[in-house]
Parts: sequence; structure tokens; C-alpha cells
Amino acid sequence: MTNPLYDALFAPHLGKQTPFIHVPDGQTLTHDAFLRMASKIAGALTEAGLVAGDRLALQVEKSPEALAVYAACVQKGIIFLPLNTAYTAVELEYFIDNSGAKLVICDPSNADSIAQITKRTGAALMTLDASGAGSLMDAASTQPETTETVERSDDDLAAFLYTSGTTGRSKGAMLSQNNLLSNAEVLKDYWGFSKDDVLLHALPIFHTHGLFVASNIMLLSGGAMIFMRAFNPDTILTQMPNATSMMGVPTFYTRLLDHDGFSKESAAHMRLFISGSAPMLSETHEQFEARTGQRILERYGMTETNMNTSNPYEGNRKAGTVGLPLPGVEVKVCDPESGAELAQGEIGVLEVRGPNVFQGYWQMPEKTAEELRKDGFFITGDLGMIDDDGYVQIVGRGKDLIISGGYNIYPKEIELVIDDQPGVKESAVIGVPHPDFGESPVAVVVPEGDGPDIDQITEACHAALARFKHPRKILICDALPRNTMGKVQKNALRDEHSALFANKES
Repeated sequence: MTNPLYDALFAPHLGKQTPFIHVPDGQTLTHDAFLRMASKIAGALTEAGLVAGDRLALQVEKSPEALAVYAACVQKGIIFLPLNTAYTAVELEYFIDNSGAKLVICDPSNADSIAQITKRTGAALMTLDASGAGSLMDAASTQPETTETVERSDDDLAAFLYTSGTTGRSKGAMLSQNNLLSNAEVLKDYWGFSKDDVLLHALPIFHTHGLFVASNIMLLSGGAMIFMRAFNPDTILTQMPNATSMMGVPTFYTRLLDHDGFSKESAAHMRLFISGSAPMLSETHEQFEARTGQRILERYGMTETNMNTSNPYEGNRKAGTVGLPLPGVEVKVCDPESGAELAQGEIGVLEVRGPNVFQGYWQMPEKTAEELRKDGFFITGDLGMIDDDGYVQIVGRGKDLIISGGYNIYPKEIELVIDDQPGVKESAVIGVPHPDFGESPVAVVVPEGDGPDIDQITEACHAALARFKHPRKILICDALPRNTMGKVQKNALRDEHSALFANKES
């Protein structure tokens, strides 16, 4: 039987005694051992009554067994729904109910609270803890090992990924077998991965970055992963001599740069450092290159599309950009109101089209129609531009656009000026309601060293920016709020400071 995703990612490794997953405690799982584990889990899922097209929701800590649940779902044609381990019971109820999950797998410590949800939704419940123990593996232990797969086509759904839901209810992005496979195939070649690679994997596997980018690429290439439960700079530096590559978010790299043990020598064995999921400051790029002699490769993707663009492996990796459209992916910049394509160099909403673009939002046909055009272009909601060399620059989210007194203000433009000032570690510019202007820009600044000179920042903004772009207030905070993937949560900042100009004299 044909099953494109299983046939490409997993089947080629049957019987291979090559290492696949190294756990820092010393355990190593071969490709074959991993697939035999997955096949037994697949048997347990079938015994639990799941069939192709059913949804399985997984909220557990990162482990080889958790990744094997993904492999088992692919083998049996079950739609895989990984969930952030930080989600509360209230949030989980929505995901489980909305997806119609037939089975929920959770950590044993959460079983009682989640059982209250599954009783209402009718889903079955099994457990899996960080060490690989629980009722799921108990059920799997009695199953025979079988590599029999369920017939699937390129267009059959393989996974749901729910968006972070910063505005309104989270949306379930439906990803097909071909969405996942085509993207992994392109990235494997574009980034030069082979069976000789060992990836430092410190990302969560409930997100597209750690699951469908990192893991799928390593499965396709036949390489190995050093599988860490979370990012720890000491552990990373200990393992770096055993690795060739690393994928991370900008926070990973800033924390490495803050570590005295991170040097050119410690990174000498590495051929590639990749960053994504949040924008990286040009300063971080520069510091990293100065420290190691290597340039970080930055790329751009989304829950709905996996990866869209990337700086090249061979060629110019331009700091401040997310690179060029990947092979087979089209990117254009459009007017947010009319949808008309804009000229090169103009700022607008990025739209993308390609085999990586999702199938729509689960049970949300109206929202799908709003964001996925009939010609296949997906309206990302990200504001960006394409420079003269064809490189894409992200300047913010559409909802982050500030309209003050009728003028459009792009926060990134102001942030670049502020971040360049002494004593500034990073900044976030937000639009805050204002009685005269509708909105007014406010800068929230994280200090470093002796801290910033507010007057100097103000003067720099006055010198570099038109008057309507000047921050009306500059606030200092210890740290910017971020989600688990390191993205600054500007919506939280907007909520916190929404009453800043409630008094018209402010």
C-alpha cells in the first residue's frame, strides 16, 4: 500500500542499525528500534479503535516515545494533533472538542483534569510521561511489530496544527501529507543535510519547527538527532562537539552568546546554525559571526505553511532578512486593502503559494475563504518587502501596524533605530489607543549594561524618523513577553498599556 509520508520518512530505515536519537543521558535509539517502537504504538492505536482520518491529540513532554506517536499516526493514517504543554485545561477543552479528537494522550499528572474533558467530548484517554511510561506504552508492549501501513494519498490530511490564537479563537490548520513531505524534501536539499549530519534538537515537538522541519528533515536525510527535552546552554555546549548542525529560535543564540564557554573552538565542528520562529536582531547576527566566524542562517515559516523562504546555504546570508523564496514557493507583497501586488521595495502583506501551503482551517470555511485565495495564495498577515536582491524582509504582523492620525507606521522601522542605541538590549514598538490620533506609537525597551539614555533615544528617533513615527512614550521593562517559540507577544503589551493615554493630557 502507498502512504507517501511513511514511505519517504520511515520505511527506508527499516532494519537499519544506524543511530537516530541520542538522549543526553546516554541512551541511543537506532532507526530500526525507533520504527519498531512506533509500529507497536500503531497497533495500540488500532486496538483503541482509531482508524484513518481520526484525530489524535497529544500533550506530553518531549521524548522519543512522543515522536514515535507521530510516526505511528502516519503509519495508520491518523491525523496528528500535537498540543503545547503549557496549555491549560480550559484551552485544551477547546482543541479537543473542536478537533473531534478520538483519543487524547497526556502526562499522567494531568490525567484527572483532562479526563473531565474527555468525558464530555467522548474521547478516549491514555497517558505517556517524559520517561516513556504510561498506559499507552503498556498497551503497545502487547502489540506485534508490523510495518503494515494504511493507504494514503498526497492530499490526505496528516496533521492539525492550531494557531496561537492571539486574536479570537485558535484555528486548526489542516496539513496534508504532501504539505509536509514536499517542504521537508526541499529543505533537506536546500540546507545540505545528509546521513552524516547530527542535529542538536532542543526545540519542542508540538510546533512545526521542531516536529515537521527538524525531525522530518533528519528522517529524510538518514542522520541523527541529539534529542534534548529543553534548551540548556551548558548541555548544548557539552554536546556541540558531537553535532554538525542546530536549529533554534533567536533566544537560543543570545543565550549562547551570553555564555563564557561559547567560542569559535566550541563551534568548530558545526557546519550550520539555523534560526527561525521569531525575528533575529542584526546585532545578534553580528555578534555571533564575530564570536564563531559563522553566519546564522535565518528562514521564515508559519503554522499554515511550514517554511516559505530561507537565506541560502551557499551564498549571501543577509542579516535582517529571511532570505529568498524556497524552490517551488512563490512570494509576493500585496496591498492589504485591495490585494493588488505592490512594486519591489514597497511594504505590504506577504502572500505565499506552493505545495507547502495548508488545505484550510478545520471547520472554518469562512475564515479559510478570507485567508486562502482561490488561486492558492495564502494571505500570511505578515508585513514585509522584497529588496533589490529578491530577499524578503519581515517588518511586523498586519495587526501590529500602527495607524496614527491617518499615517501608517511600521514598528520595525522604529525598533531598528532604538535597538541601535547604547544600553538597549531590545525593544518592541506598539500602537496604543490615543484620543486625538486614534493610535500612538509607544516603545517598550529592555535595558542592558548601564541602561539606555532616554533622551538619546528620543534624539535618535527625531533624527532618523518622520515626526509622526516618534514614540510618544518610551517605557522600560525587565523583559518582553514571549511565547514558547520566542515570539514577542505584542498583544500582551498592548493590553498592558491600553490605558496609557486615557487622560488626554498624556
